[in-house]
Amino acid sequence: MEQKIIGENLRRIREANAWTQAQVADLAGISRVAYRNIENGDSTPKVSTLQNIASGAGVKLQDLFVPVRTLKKVRFRALKKMNSRDNILTEVARWLDDFIYLEVLLNDRKDYIFKDLARELSSVPRGDDRAKYAAEQVRKKLKLKEKEPIHDITGLLESCGIKVYPLSLVSSSFFGLSVAEEDGGPAVVVNVWERISVERWIFSAAHELGHLLLHLDAFTVEESAEDKEQENEANVFASYFLMPIIAFKSEWNDTSGLPFVDRVLKVKRIFQVSYKTVLYRLSESAGNSIWGKFQNDYRVRTGKTLSITDEPEALSPHKFQQSPEVLRSQEPDSLSPSHFIEDRLSRLVRNAIEKDKITMSRGAEILKLNLVAMREIVSSWV
Repeated sequence: MEQKIIGENLRRIREANAWTQAQVADLAGISRVAYRNIENGDSTPKVSTLQNIASGAGVKLQDLFVPVRTLKKVRFRALKKMNSRDNILTEVARWLDDFIYLEVLLNDRKDYIFKDLARELSSVPRGDDRAKYAAEQVRKKLKLKEKEPIHDITGLLESCGIKVYPLSLVSSSFFGLSVAEEDGGPAVVVNVWERISVERWIFSAAHELGHLLLHLDAFTVEESAEDKEQENEANVFASYFLMPIIAFKSEWNDTSGLPFVDRVLKVKRIFQVSYKTVLYRLSESAGNSIWGKFQNDYRVRTGKTLSITDEPEALSPHKFQQSPEVLRSQEPDSLSPSHFIEDRLSRLVRNAIEKDKITMSRGAEILKLNLVAMREIVSSWV
């Protein structure tokens, strides 16, 4: 059984790095045949051999022995095929297991408050109207005022019983995924890679909430290709959840005396969304010509042409922050990582350490920190 676990982990790590068996064997200083037999579970390797393999692959020895829980009720779609898909799912599964372990240990679990709403929405015809209705109902459930912007998306989701995992992955084609309740969720994972704008992090979190509410029937790990209809519905939900119609109209009308670019940028700052979200909302009534107008006016003003990834006056990462190491997206101007702070898991770790339920080193492992960084955090607790 142990040989099988080691083999599965080795294959997953190798494929995530797009290595051949011969390349891993070379990194470990063993023959290709010897490595192949270990990965296939046909031989029992010495600990020293596994140490060499782990060192060559850049992983911890213990990572080779940890059984991999297979997530099944997960919605993980990307714009293109990803070699790291299995690795991401494994990391998310382990994160969820650690989270649930602490919740049970401390008897501190949060109920998911949108179960009934998701059930109701499953019988409503699909489309933009359903997405807008869902956004309205979620805001009512959260007791958000009609004109109230969302200032702390992660805190809001966690208060609803949804676990949030900011994961940094070097990929411009993957923005996030969600896990259903049956698999340890509900949970939302957001790619907080520094080259993705913080506005996109926030929108992705809302987008994945939309999938949890609207598309539970599509939560299956075997599906990896995006469904345009579902993506559009989740986008509409996110847009109206973050920027409700009454609030948007009010703020847009209040800026009527400003030049067009300034109006868009001011409204985007108020709701902490991308300028594209504002233009999308405007295009519903003014037509698609609004996109060209903004690009032209922005170019005339700044002398710059916005690329597909640019976010003018972008938020800095403290607007959506899971650790001090997260850097803001390098976009023209700046939301910060505090606009996206995941803190429930950190809070559970602190409680467990202070109650002597877990060691400091176990807390560091759960938070994916080294022991020195963990000690610094513990010494800062007041």
